[in-house]
Amino acid sequence: MAEYNGAMMQYFHWYTPADGTLWKQLSEKAHELVKAGITSVWLPPAYKGTGGGNDVGYGVYDLFDLGEFDQKGSVRTKYGTRDEYLKAIKTAQKAGLRVYADIVFNHKLGADHQEEFKATPYNPDNRHEAIGELQTIKAWTNFTFPGRKGKYSELHWHWWHFNAADYNALDEKSDAIYLFEGKSFDDSVDLEKGNFDYLMGCNLDINNPDVEKELFYWGEWYLKTTGVDGFRFDAVKHVKSSFFLDWLSHMRYHSKRDLFAVGEYWSGESEAANHFIKQTDGSMMLFDVRLHYNFAAAGKQGKDYDLQRIFDNSLVAVHPTLAVTLVSNHDSQPLQSLESVVEPWFKPMAYALILLRRDGYPCVFAADYYGTSYKDKGKDGNEYEIHMPSHKWMIDSFLRARRDHAWGEQYDYFNHPNCVGWTRSGNDEHPRGMAVLLSNGEDGKKHMETGAPETTYRDITEHVSERVKTNKDGWGEFLCKGRSVSVWVPE
Repeated sequence: MAEYNGAMMQYFHWYTPADGTLWKQLSEKAHELVKAGITSVWLPPAYKGTGGGNDVGYGVYDLFDLGEFDQKGSVRTKYGTRDEYLKAIKTAQKAGLRVYADIVFNHKLGADHQEEFKATPYNPDNRHEAIGELQTIKAWTNFTFPGRKGKYSELHWHWWHFNAADYNALDEKSDAIYLFEGKSFDDSVDLEKGNFDYLMGCNLDINNPDVEKELFYWGEWYLKTTGVDGFRFDAVKHVKSSFFLDWLSHMRYHSKRDLFAVGEYWSGESEAANHFIKQTDGSMMLFDVRLHYNFAAAGKQGKDYDLQRIFDNSLVAVHPTLAVTLVSNHDSQPLQSLESVVEPWFKPMAYALILLRRDGYPCVFAADYYGTSYKDKGKDGNEYEIHMPSHKWMIDSFLRARRDHAWGEQYDYFNHPNCVGWTRSGNDEHPRGMAVLLSNGEDGKKHMETGAPETTYRDITEHVSERVKTNKDGWGEFLCKGRSVSVWVPE
């Protein structure tokens, strides 16, 4: 029997309320998500960040504090306490969801003490260009975790556990990245800015034996403590690629489990992602960033965008089994650092393109599913109010169609710049296939083969009310309204 590929949900966004209730919400909604057709959830970083109970989780302070210790002004994290987190994982798994943890190995922030040592300032925009001599600096590099008092791990972090930082208390006006004495930037990273090893805060020196030992030990501890089913790795283009290969291999061997893994290599350069896949022997999937950028461009350009090219240079077109396809995420949402908006009118089409096709492992974004409103400052310093509408009804319809009809062979009809479609033929277990048609211009129609002769189809999106009946050879004239998508399933 063919296995259902399912769909992942990113069960948070950047502006998820900092009220400590997310873990409880997951416990309450787990069955509802499974019923909708979600098979796995990617949860936010669950450890204490420098912002305490307000930190989204990427400003990592203490990997061992899952909302258990009074550190950074709170016991709980933004999402709840350690007990609530562990309960949510067990409840979700019992309901039938796989749970993926968000892992941040690139940096630490919020040190407890400053240290003085020597470092060389480098140009932030060209990490090959030193802009000063080796000098004494004073930086926040000493992590002692006073609230945890050595529980789970006694390691205190010092400057030699890192290779760079962007703050010097002895020269606060300096705009530089300081490379620590005796250290170097790793070569096996993205080439943006000459070398993109450094991203923020205190940059972990992955080559330091103490650091490597601690991260391997932490991984074992985390798996044993939480029982998660896999990982989403943050900022992989900033960390030596071979480290992920070693760490993942160790965790899979140690746990004797086939742990899922997906990396966030946020780059529109398809060659960079292909290179990372080669370097890591295809040991983890990657988010299809280029496909997201194609969706964003299609939404902005409207009927001027050639839909025949929607998969151009995408990861799913080249590595279909290694691509996690997505429409949006927490970094791309409005007012965020990597803001890249897929227009609301195009989102249903984008979700049809990831949820109803054969290739890729689709990821639904919570802010697209549930909708959200928030205020924040833009890059210009002005405050904006953002409203992201809910697409839940449509996504639920697609998820049902994915589970019941998106099986068997796929036949593409990408032969018009404004109207494209495809059909799925079904298989022995799911003989009733489907047809999908979308247009970014005028109302569209297309002659497509479903493999089901003399079968009546209805549009589950309810955009088109009339029925379509295939002829004795299984061909039918399928329709869609302008700037929308129609999903046709047998009555």
